[in-house]
Amino acid sequence: MKYFVTLPSGTEHVVEIVEAAGGVLSVTVDGQPVEADAVGLPRNARSGRGATSIKIGPRVIELWLEGTAPALGVIADGQRFFATVESERMRVQAAAKPSAGGEGTVRSPMPGRVVRVLVKEGDEVEAGAPVVVVEAMKMENELVAERAGTVKRVVTSAGATVEGGAVLVEIS
Repeated sequence: MKYFVTLPSGTEHVVEIVEAAGGVLSVTVDGQPVEADAVGLPRNARSGRGATSIKIGPRVIELWLEGTAPALGVIADGQRFFATVESERMRVQAAAKPSAGGEGTVRSPMPGRVVRVLVKEGDEVEAGAPVVVVEAMKMENELVAERAGTVKRVVTSAGATVEGGAVLVEIS
């Protein structure tokens, strides 16, 4: 599973974790493989929270969830801070939700394959209306218009492979 971890400084890191047979972890951070192992720790009687200890190379980092998700508490090198964590799935779901006012472009939230284009140039669409279906991570994701308007341009077609952030449909 791929995660996007944003530190208090605003720096974002892409962390991909794959669990192989026997619980062996394969971890990459920003595309670079790192040696890592995780151990669940018992619930802390003082704080009432469970934690996980992650060993990355020679460093041991304690992680725990606290507050409203996706807040991740971190203790590393004696420093305590909170990071935000989003999975790829969370980003796809957030991108599919219409927002008030909305933007005039529908973008692919991640790399994938266009399964269906549900509109054509000149079509009138309402805010929240599905316009494109993209398959990513073995899931079909229905992408919607963030605002009402007229389809100005359809940039993609069924079967096309698209990158994350690629413009698929423009609405004016």
